[in-house]
Amino acid sequence: MSELHKSGSPCGPLFAELCHRYVLMALKNLRAVIAGSFLGGIVLLGIVIGSLGGIHFDAELTFYAIGSILAASAIGYRFALWAERPPTRRYLSRGYQFLREGRQRPKKTIKRSLSIGTEKFVGQGFIRRRSIFRWIMHLCLSGGCTLAFAVTFPLVFGWVHFQPFLGDATRYEVRVLGVAVDSFSVHSSKAWLMFNLLNIAGVIVVVGVVMALYRRLTDPGERATQSFSEDFVPLLLIMAVATTGLALTVSYKWFGGDAHGILAIIHLICVLGLLFYIPFGKLFHMFQRICSFCVGWYKQEGAAGIQAHCARCSQPFASRMHIDDLKVVLDQLGFDYRYGTDAEAGHYQEICPACRRRLIALNQGQAIGR
Repeated sequence: MSELHKSGSPCGPLFAELCHRYVLMALKNLRAVIAGSFLGGIVLLGIVIGSLGGIHFDAELTFYAIGSILAASAIGYRFALWAERPPTRRYLSRGYQFLREGRQRPKKTIKRSLSIGTEKFVGQGFIRRRSIFRWIMHLCLSGGCTLAFAVTFPLVFGWVHFQPFLGDATRYEVRVLGVAVDSFSVHSSKAWLMFNLLNIAGVIVVVGVVMALYRRLTDPGERATQSFSEDFVPLLLIMAVATTGLALTVSYKWFGGDAHGILAIIHLICVLGLLFYIPFGKLFHMFQRICSFCVGWYKQEGAAGIQAHCARCSQPFASRMHIDDLKVVLDQLGFDYRYGTDAEAGHYQEICPACRRRLIALNQGQAIGR
């Protein structure tokens, strides 16, 4: 290194400049760094405790566990940055406020939470109303991925493991966090279902990806707006994980384990690629969907509350809470929609959409002398 510096190589100053920039970025986004470190630490702690200090942790899955910890840290970092944005912060704070106030009426709160959660996350009715094809496609993708995550992470973290009975290798005991919760015979339908849950999830995901690719390749609207990095890369990564996982099953079931080692490495690379893509790509919307839960609460609370009346036609057009919050967020973003003199200043958000269109037409007419 001393020879490089003596020869005037730019490697040393370049490395120092990169380190300086990353340190400044970390200090600027200190809350996000803390949030990411905290979430990664929680996952690590969950692995240690859930596997009873590593007793039930499979060393063959070490790279999967490391990738999960790093991905969790990145997700925590990205989520904290996203939550600091004024619109997101306003929705999240309102959602927390509604839940806190809902403790006084727990039955109504639970019922509304289940209704919003079913509509936004499970049933995805907002997609069904647009297109049945898109709805089935999203159900396959979200349902298949959720099932795969629900099976994979507990197994990788050592939270769930299968232990054969002493003296009877045909029966297995299911242990969750070290506690026996069930048992089954390897020849039973329950065993077939448990050992093939990931394969079932993989098939569902493949169907969803094929439908999504077909839509993106044939729909004129999608073709005009999509990009390879944002729309095709996540689908290809998901397809790679699903197909290589299914290939592992095909290898040991029908080909005697031929090429199983190579397939396992390829599958590991695909999984790590997907995990590291999630925090910084389009798939991060899985975590942004939390805000839609707050939006559902927000709409219902706004509809039941005081309404805002248009400053021009005096007709109600939105909730007073929404208009007041919108003014605050616009100010935080640096947009000034006030009009008139300081003594009689009005705000453009106090005018309903219909009157805004009329004002545009009137102003355009005045501009051309009519």
